[in-house]
Amino acid sequence: MTDRRDELAANLAKVEERIAAACAAAGRKRDEVTLIVVTKTYPASDVRTLAELGVRHVAENRDQDAAPKAAECADLPLSWHFVGQLQTNKVRSVVGYADVVQSVDRARLVTALSKEAERSGRELGCLIQVALDAGVSGRGERGGVGPGGVGELADLVAASPGLRLDGLMTVAPLTGEYAGRQQEAFGRLMDLSTDLRRAHPAANMVSAGMSADLEQAVAAGATHVRVGTAVLGVRPRLG
Repeated sequence: MTDRRDELAANLAKVEERIAAACAAAGRKRDEVTLIVVTKTYPASDVRTLAELGVRHVAENRDQDAAPKAAECADLPLSWHFVGQLQTNKVRSVVGYADVVQSVDRARLVTALSKEAERSGRELGCLIQVALDAGVSGRGERGGVGPGGVGELADLVAASPGLRLDGLMTVAPLTGEYAGRQQEAFGRLMDLSTDLRRAHPAANMVSAGMSADLEQAVAAGATHVRVGTAVLGVRPRLG
């Protein structure tokens, strides 16, 4: 365990250095960017160690992994973010532990989240997931709603009981005009965030950037970066 703790501490320190350097290069204060550690496929023991090392935000993308892990770590001062594509039949479970759902991308999901948040007496933070690779369907390969659908969906979240509209999230697209152009993709997300805040001033969270492209996200203005591999190591293959 000591070896794993040392490994996680060293990795966290390197990521912290990268975020600090990116902030300095962008003329931003370090406290403007929040690190979310993506702990998917890793055990609750790692989450506990991360909490001991000062991590306060963790993310998961599969409810079947997240639910038992969150329960085991319920005593820790953590905010849990759900970042994966979310099916409505998993909403009840996810609302039980998630503080923020970053992958809100359709009206039906908003309705289900609102109903469950009200039932459980919770306020759930929501980010609209923006698909910058959205085609004619208006949806992206990895979920998300096209830029043209952001405003309507955001209005729905803001008007839904039990939900709080926190901002926008994206994943750098693998296809389309922004493929391989992370800086431009994140810049487009910031433009959409500016538009969103005209109607919803408090929705100022911008979640973008992962292990490989956090510097570009910070340069663009992201408020939160989601880092997994750079902290926890290369993930084991899912069977």
